[in-house]
Amino acid sequence: MTERFAYSPETLIKAYSLGVFPMADSADSREIKFYDPDVRALIPLVWQTGARHEFHLPRRLARTVRQRRFTVTIDRDFPAVIDECAALGDGRSETWINRDIRQLYIALHRLGFAHSIEVWRDETLVGGLYGVSLRAAFFGESMFSRQADASKVALVHLVARLRAGGFQLLDAQFTNDHLRQFGIHEISRDQFQQRLQRALGTAADLQLETSSDDLVARMLDSAQPG
Repeated sequence: MTERFAYSPETLIKAYSLGVFPMADSADSREIKFYDPDVRALIPLVWQTGARHEFHLPRRLARTVRQRRFTVTIDRDFPAVIDECAALGDGRSETWINRDIRQLYIALHRLGFAHSIEVWRDETLVGGLYGVSLRAAFFGESMFSRQADASKVALVHLVARLRAGGFQLLDAQFTNDHLRQFGIHEISRDQFQQRLQRALGTAADLQLETSSDDLVARMLDSAQPG
């Protein structure tokens, strides 16, 4: 049976190309709203170049990544990642991911626009994130962690993959305490639109056939984390 949504996957792709992103008020909400905030938060993709804004990798986390305590994959189980991102509990009492959003992003994944990073301990999914990829722009949507540092490791692997693939923009939408340690910074809507249009005019490659560990090793070997 074909799923029917209030919006189509193509509508979401168009929204992202315009710098707009969807959210629901709660898991039970039947409505999806689109947001275009005055201020946008970006995670830098430049790595220790002396730039004003650059990706910061704390030393302790760099050690964890180098030790490969987790197995990290891409697009191995997108539905499980979005389900974990939407799950309540562990102090979380609400989510903006409702049923329609879940199904729409799974549809985007099948079309090749939405991707997940999975973090495994043995064969158990313990962390991850997902987002939308358009040309040289990646829009981070949500992340989760069931073990210490799991979501942070997922982000490091994402940044390494985006850097290697020539991406120009990693949109985090809003600033939060979890992301401050990585050098997240805010820009105006107009500045974001300019950055977005440049990214959409540039080709990029997620390098889905390349091992996540190899891409991270290349990034870590290129400079000493601070």
